[in-house]
Amino acid sequence: MAAADGGGPGLEPPRRGSAEPEPEPEPEPEPKLELELEPEPEPEPESEPELALAAELSARRSAETRQLVLSPRRLSGPLPAGLSQWFPALEVLDVSGTGLTEMGAELLSLPCLHTLLAKNNRLGGPGSLPKGLGQAPLARSLRVLNLSGNRFADVPPVVLRLRGLRSLSLGGNRLHSIPPDIQELRSLEFLYLGGNFITSIPPELAKLPSLKYLVLCDNKIQSIPPQLAQLHSLRSLSLHNNLLTYLPREILNLVHLEELSLRGNPLVVRFVRDLTYNPPSLQELAGRTVKTRNVPYTPSDLPETLVRYLSLASNCPNPKCGGVYFDSCVRQIKFVDFCGKYRLPLMHYLCSPECSSPYSSASQSSTSQSESDSEDEASVAAHRMQKVLLG
Repeated sequence: MAAADGGGPGLEPPRRGSAEPEPEPEPEPEPKLELELEPEPEPEPESEPELALAAELSARRSAETRQLVLSPRRLSGPLPAGLSQWFPALEVLDVSGTGLTEMGAELLSLPCLHTLLAKNNRLGGPGSLPKGLGQAPLARSLRVLNLSGNRFADVPPVVLRLRGLRSLSLGGNRLHSIPPDIQELRSLEFLYLGGNFITSIPPELAKLPSLKYLVLCDNKIQSIPPQLAQLHSLRSLSLHNNLLTYLPREILNLVHLEELSLRGNPLVVRFVRDLTYNPPSLQELAGRTVKTRNVPYTPSDLPETLVRYLSLASNCPNPKCGGVYFDSCVRQIKFVDFCGKYRLPLMHYLCSPECSSPYSSASQSSTSQSESDSEDEASVAAHRMQKVLLG
């Protein structure tokens, strides 16, 4: 077929009624990379007591403030952040009765603080005291720490690193023991551990050379270690309302003691004389005979074990007796005048039930001596007993 006139070669003329060609679509824009970040959680609103505290501290902030007492309220957190900036020269801080459960790290930023009173709170759980307390400047500046009326089951280890402490109060907590490391607080002069559940006193407590006031009342203590007599600076000893049945004789060495409280212990209601006696063995009877009759012997005459046994003889404290004992002896409670003020129940060891021990006296007049000599050994007058009760 011949091509139509006017048409280019190979091009077909447009047909009548055919649709217009569709315009090419515009390229779609490249998608933009958008990251949707999760919104940061809004801080929880502070409780009303914390808001009130913040307002109070804001109004009282001063670089010259030396003493700060927070009014009682129920706080749910630690000490407010910024405390050290608001009060950089703070020396005395009292947060008693505020309901604190932890002190917080802000405490470590108070280098001038020497007195911290935090009694009657809810301290005692893990983290109640900041871990770095023993290494902070506060460890050297703090002199008085009162944590009474809290929930401590043990003496916090960080407290035992406060080597500058002179006064420590942990009364009314839940303590069951006194750690031997208490001896590290060499500067301690006042120790209050009353109102706990303590059952014994470690001998290490006697290694506090500066201790003047020791309060161990209202516990469950059954005996006093003889080493306690090494507290030569002790002026006051409170042992009332415990389970004491006697005191060690060594307590007579506390010549500077001015106050002694023993009321509410079994030793003031039990019978004065408590005798227990196990008959001596044949070996002890023979040993007593050798020692009391001065039978001569040399190490070559006896086996080494018997020579060592004879060297362990103890003299009977009764000067009228002159006897000795080894393993078999009589435990006897005797009331002894102490500094002319108290009648102390002390433990005596006698060689036999037939032996009687006279009263001893640390410091007494001739009048009190004659009075003691005339008393019946089986009983003590009521007014003399009261000195133990009310001591």
